[in-house]
Amino acid sequence: MAKLYYAEFKKQMEADPTKKLRIAVIYSFAPNEEESDGIIDEENPEDTSALDKSSRDFLDEAIMDYNMTFHTNYDTSSEKFQNYYKDVSLRMKNKELDLLIVVNMFLTGFDATTLNTLWVDKNLKMHGLIQAFSRTNRILNSIKTFGNIVCFRNLQKRVDSAISLFGDKNASGIVLLQKFQDYYYGYVSVDDKPMPGYVDLVADLQGKFPLTEPQIVGEQNQKDFISLFGAILRMRNLLSSFDEFAGKEIISERDLQDYLGRYQDLRDEWKRKREEEGGDSTDITDDIVFEVELIKQIEINIDYILMLVKKYHDTHCEDKEVLITIKKAIDASPELRSKKALIETFIAGINDVEDVMTEWHDFVAEQREQDLVAIIKEEKLKEAETRKFLDNSFREGEIKIVGTDIEKILPPVSRFGGGNRAKKKEGVISKLKAFFEKYFGIGGSVKFSDEP
Repeated sequence: MAKLYYAEFKKQMEADPTKKLRIAVIYSFAPNEEESDGIIDEENPEDTSALDKSSRDFLDEAIMDYNMTFHTNYDTSSEKFQNYYKDVSLRMKNKELDLLIVVNMFLTGFDATTLNTLWVDKNLKMHGLIQAFSRTNRILNSIKTFGNIVCFRNLQKRVDSAISLFGDKNASGIVLLQKFQDYYYGYVSVDDKPMPGYVDLVADLQGKFPLTEPQIVGEQNQKDFISLFGAILRMRNLLSSFDEFAGKEIISERDLQDYLGRYQDLRDEWKRKREEEGGDSTDITDDIVFEVELIKQIEINIDYILMLVKKYHDTHCEDKEVLITIKKAIDASPELRSKKALIETFIAGINDVEDVMTEWHDFVAEQREQDLVAIIKEEKLKEAETRKFLDNSFREGEIKIVGTDIEKILPPVSRFGGGNRAKKKEGVISKLKAFFEKYFGIGGSVKFSDEP
């Protein structure tokens, strides 16, 4: 069955290039028959000797596909297969694989918190069922609050039995989600509490906070909006796991961006309030929670913005409606808000540009270098050390403010008279963080130093 699935995916991807996924398959000598006691044996990734010739040849071909994708050199020989197993495990955890087809593997002792869906075409039961289902239930953040299980066989009774045996016999209603209709239209909880549905929340939003109103006035109104829109983001995140939600979002993409823009404007405003009040304040701002991870999930990346910029350029910079769309999209994205000035400066100078994408990369590289040189001069930083520090930061995806690396880029103590060193360091970190947020993830190769 694993071979049939892999062959079918490969066939469909060859027929339609838009369906490209990074798919791997792995199985070993372990018997494929259903376990009598439901317990899945620990896999042994070191031994493929018991595979029959057709199974081994097929696996070798699949590993060759994997080698082509990731520029590796694995096969089914004992040592290389063990390394293939380790590589697959690592790439699953790093989200470099979209889909992994297994037979009795990666179901025990494997933990990848980003894994969100398990497709089951096997009569699992008892301990083995719990083991397999547990691969997806690692809570990661506000985006991943549960795992999805898609069964191609009727396992309902086996699921109930397994949960009763290994947990609370009345727990099935807790570990399994409600139906789509319940979340969409609302339902009554087990303790007789009415739970509003997505439809109710959106109606509330559009009724109380229409986009025709220029802004949300008043502290309590702002707090109510933040709470309501956060609930909608959480509900959309939950509903997105249901196929039925497609086309039933109610809020148009453009209106959603408008609401996201307002939500983040308030986030910036309330963040300033917190800073002005100081850390010891017990003001109303303390119980305001912004769903930052859920905002990030609604992805508006630089490629989308550049596509709009190109569209604007192709109209000879006359279609002002595209400019409005660009502004709304930037305001809706937490990652792009810090890059707003950069993007707007680029758009202002594209009249005579031939290739928008090439010009963008050149523009970013030039601006990035100018900004870096300015920071080094203003703060009297050690240039070589600063460039190396930023190389590491952009490669690792964050500015590390602890450790000795940040200390190495600062000028000698005597330059700023002893007691002010901590304040000086804080100012440098603030500027480097702003620089990082402005230029991280916007395309083009990033290299600040000459070191390899």
